[in-house]
Amino acid sequence: MIEDTDENKIIEKELDDICEECKKTDESVTENLMLTGYKLCKSCRTSKTLFPI
Repeated sequence: MIEDTDENKIIEKELDDICEECKKTDESVTENLMLTGYKLCKSCRTSKTLFPI
């Protein structure tokens, strides 16, 4: 069986735990990506919820 390495690289890039807003590394980024579809840390997610501009 042939593995699709390009698809694996894309998945690894998405699960790199780096927040799109503040660029900090946090394990909550992957959790929020699975829950909401956005790569945000807890802090940025809270601020986006309170101030959604």
